[in-house]
Amino acid sequence: MASTTAPKRFAASVPAGRGERPEPRSTRLPDEIAPAQIHAVRQDLGRQLAAWRKAANVTQEELAKRTWYSRSTIANIETGRQTTTRRFWQRADRELGADGLLVKAFDQVDDLIRAYGAQMARAHELERQECTARHEPSGDVLGCGCARTVARWGGRETRALREALRMTVRAFAEYLGVTTATVGCWESKQSPKAPRLSTQDVLDQALKLAGADARARFWQLLE
Repeated sequence: MASTTAPKRFAASVPAGRGERPEPRSTRLPDEIAPAQIHAVRQDLGRQLAAWRKAANVTQEELAKRTWYSRSTIANIETGRQTTTRRFWQRADRELGADGLLVKAFDQVDDLIRAYGAQMARAHELERQECTARHEPSGDVLGCGCARTVARWGGRETRALREALRMTVRAFAEYLGVTTATVGCWESKQSPKAPRLSTQDVLDQALKLAGADARARFWQLLE
């Protein structure tokens, strides 16, 4: 079951007069970084950049020229689609007069992303070991679903993942960083609504982080 431990607040802040920075929504499983947390902190970092840029009365085009990046890159960063390099954040911090706060915020997000990468590497190695041990006698590589992926997530697939993880709708929603109403829309029998493409990636990561037994249950539920 998902833990209800609240995520830590980032130390960096937005310019005065713009209100408190939106705090990332996330729920962790024990000793794990939830996939939705990475998406949330990237969005939070992007919001901080946009707040500092607007406070400095600088357009995306102007910031792009000053930092030697494209306007589309600035737009992608502000919407959480990417974080780019530390050099960008150093230049942006200097141009927007953030006094090191944007660099500090980037470093915190980068540390979390690196930790998530290490977690995924450990999960993949454990998966490889479990898969090898499970299939050595029979050679059935697809038997437990280790090498299978979901082409496109829909209501049937999301419900199967939730049940395979033994989660309630509320716990599953918190783990993914969405509302319970959103999960309800996915699983609706009358008019199911497919998850957005950005959420599809979060669901991919959640399936990868699931244990071998949960993945086996997932494919059994679908079949």
